[in-house]
Amino acid sequence: MHYAGAFMCVAAIALFLISCQGPPKEVAEGIRAPHLDIQDPVTGQKVKFRDYEGRVLFVNFWATWCAPCREEVPSIETLHRELFSDRRFAMVTILYKDNPKSAYDYMKGNGYSFPVFTDQNGTTAERFRVTGVPETYLIDKKGVLRKRVIGSLDWNAAETRAFVNTLLLE
Repeated sequence: MHYAGAFMCVAAIALFLISCQGPPKEVAEGIRAPHLDIQDPVTGQKVKFRDYEGRVLFVNFWATWCAPCREEVPSIETLHRELFSDRRFAMVTILYKDNPKSAYDYMKGNGYSFPVFTDQNGTTAERFRVTGVPETYLIDKKGVLRKRVIGSLDWNAAETRAFVNTLLLE
């Protein structure tokens, strides 16, 4: 009888603690963007969100095995080349469940130059609540998520570029 009472007490405390946590936070437009925990696959250097403070940040999760990603990549490359020297803008693309060697070969074979990072343990993808690839986040200079795009997008389309320009001018 003594064990049953102790068990019931522990179970009640566990249930209370679980209920206090609430539902998992959604990554939604208008909230502070999650932290990055990524690294450069070539140098091994870790990259943190604070490295991009005060800049509009383009974060894209992609993979070489993903056909929609491959469709989207040329417009990402164009965006990167056009805004590379603009100190108000930074681009981070993150491999999602992909091999860095495959990405390196793909990038080299196609003449792409945008930065590619790895998310070794999936922490960043989990923080961003990535549902699949491609998935892109536009974060303003204050670190607030302003747009989440699930699926591929032409980053050179007039309305898309206008939105990026609006963020740059804020």
